[in-house]
Parts: sequence; C-alpha cells; structure tokens
Amino acid sequence: MASEIELLDSLKDQFNLGEKDPKSYSPLVLAYVGDCIYEMIIRTVLVHKRDSQVQKLHKEATWFVKAATQAMIVEKLMPLLSEEEQDVYRRGKNAKSHTAPKNADLGDYHKATGFEALAGYLYLSHNTGRLIDLVKIALEDEF
Repeated sequence: MASEIELLDSLKDQFNLGEKDPKSYSPLVLAYVGDCIYEMIIRTVLVHKRDSQVQKLHKEATWFVKAATQAMIVEKLMPLLSEEEQDVYRRGKNAKSHTAPKNADLGDYHKATGFEALAGYLYLSHNTGRLIDLVKIALEDEF
C-alpha cells in the first residue's frame, strides 16, 4: 500500500529522521505512537461514514479509543496475530507505566497499552495496511 509508506517516508524526509528499527523502541514509546495512529484511523472512518457535528463525532470516537474497547478489540484479534505481533502486544501489555488509568479497569488499560504498542509497531514498520485490516476485522459490526 503506497499511501501508508508515503506519510512515514514524507515525515522522515522532511524532518531528516533517518531509519530506526521499530523493535528498538520501548513498548511504551510504541504505544505512544500507536495511540495516535489508531485514533487517526477511527476519526478518518467516522468522518467519512458519518456526516455529523464535531461533538457527536468526538463522543463516538471516544468510545472506540477507550481502554475497554481496545481490550475487546485485542481479545478478538489474538487468534489472528502472528507470533511477532503477539510478542509486540505482550511487551506493551506488560510494560511498567508510571501512570494509573483514570477511567479504566487496570486489566483493560494494560491490554489497551499492548494494542497501542502493536499499532505503533505496525505503523513504524511500514505496515499500516495490516493495522487497518486488523481494526476493520475487529470493528466489522460497528461500521
């Protein structure tokens, strides 16, 4: 998928970022990037599927990106993940964060962190197409 590489490559070119192996990032850094990428996917789909007021779009997007929903997503996707993807997820899930979830169950929070780490890893590995496929499968009943 040419367009998925285009964004990352454009950023690397314009900001002179160079190459870095995504496996070298900590799982929490992967989750930091993955949180944004996953939310961008959700917002893009919502904007194209629902012509609505921004407040309504935001409320719906919030449901998709909350920890409980991400925990549900990852449970559904586990059988479909490769060994490498499961390893990235586990590293993210088991990462020691110094923040506590405000509005989430601790177990869901850890699963969500694992999911976000996987999302960040797939993006930084030039594999956004795989992430989009996984999100589509996980949320097929929602869209």
